[in-house]
Amino acid sequence: MKTERTYPRATVSPKAEAALLRGHPWVYDAEITALDGVPENGALVDVVSKKGRYLGTGLYSEKSKIRLRLISRNANDTFDDAFWERKLRWAWEYRKAVLRPEDLGCCRLVFGEADGFPGLTVDRFGQILSVQVLSVGMELRKKRLFPILVEILRQDGQEITGVYERNDAALREKEGLAEYKGWFPLPGETPPECAVTEIVENGIKYLVDVENGQKTGFFLDQKFNRQAVGRLAKGRTVLDCFTHTGSFALNAAMGGAAHVTAVDVSESAVELARDNVRRNGLENTVECVCANVFDLLPELEKQPRKYDFIILDPPAFTKSRATVANAITGYKEINYRAMKLLPRGGYLATCSCSHFATEEKFAAMLQSAAHDAGVHLRQIEARQQGPDHPILWGVDETSYLKFYLFQVI
Repeated sequence: MKTERTYPRATVSPKAEAALLRGHPWVYDAEITALDGVPENGALVDVVSKKGRYLGTGLYSEKSKIRLRLISRNANDTFDDAFWERKLRWAWEYRKAVLRPEDLGCCRLVFGEADGFPGLTVDRFGQILSVQVLSVGMELRKKRLFPILVEILRQDGQEITGVYERNDAALREKEGLAEYKGWFPLPGETPPECAVTEIVENGIKYLVDVENGQKTGFFLDQKFNRQAVGRLAKGRTVLDCFTHTGSFALNAAMGGAAHVTAVDVSESAVELARDNVRRNGLENTVECVCANVFDLLPELEKQPRKYDFIILDPPAFTKSRATVANAITGYKEINYRAMKLLPRGGYLATCSCSHFATEEKFAAMLQSAAHDAGVHLRQIEARQQGPDHPILWGVDETSYLKFYLFQVI
């Protein structure tokens, strides 16, 4: 028997209705035309059109411009533990379907809106789950969600010893949430003493500092792009720019590169890269250098050509629409310099992890850089983030990583 819904109701504008019907889960504050009831911060709210059509149920955030984030489009859903368990189990089963068994030990288990958990990221690094909560709705429900997820994994034979919260992100301020990090208290369990663990990705060992590493500790989205680089690297002399902890460099070396120079401006990142080189016994192949890539590439132009494969994996140059033009200028500079450095027949791997630098803008930038460098590009592959970071059509924000492999001719 259907129960009467008692949630507050938000009536939204035609613009918001159209976006929701296209699949986007957000409603902005200015798009709410009427609010029936007084929802508590983080509470459930039914969303309806101007004509009263049910559009979904979302989590209310009284401080954010994103006022509502949908978690369901089914008017019959009841939001109890069984509902959340079903959604978490669905996310885990999806990863088992799209990844190889050996990849499940380090992968993204929950990718926010793409998995129906707006503002929640869960990455697995061996026995540790590294989580980040960026919405008040998920913050209020994490005490239910995390134990359920751990139990689902353990029931499937996965050993999980702790859940570490990386809630030290500035975005939490927009939700009125404090920044912090630390172990989440699983009921009746003592958390691990150390948040540093070893993972294996593509057969390569890495030491991951879940507590202090960037984002949740390690970038998992380039896993298969690193494999593509490794396949192309055999016998080549490789320059890996913005190496961070050395992941592209190590894949190139394991793929049989003759020599790899891994460069990053951060001395601490370079030290971590050196540790990972030693961990994999690749000291004779990989050299790690602390340098500013924007300064290094012009200097290399003055020297005889020695690299026939260059990898560009910069951090996000823009995190807003307001700075896209400056970001494109930065992307063009490093790509132009790399194209000038490479010999005819050399190879270029280049990418952007910024959602705001769209695929169209990034591709146009590459064409312009090639024109100015006086070269032509032969595309080998165009790739995106791994399938454990699924792209949800209708939600542009879930499609952020652009990755290209070219031969310069």
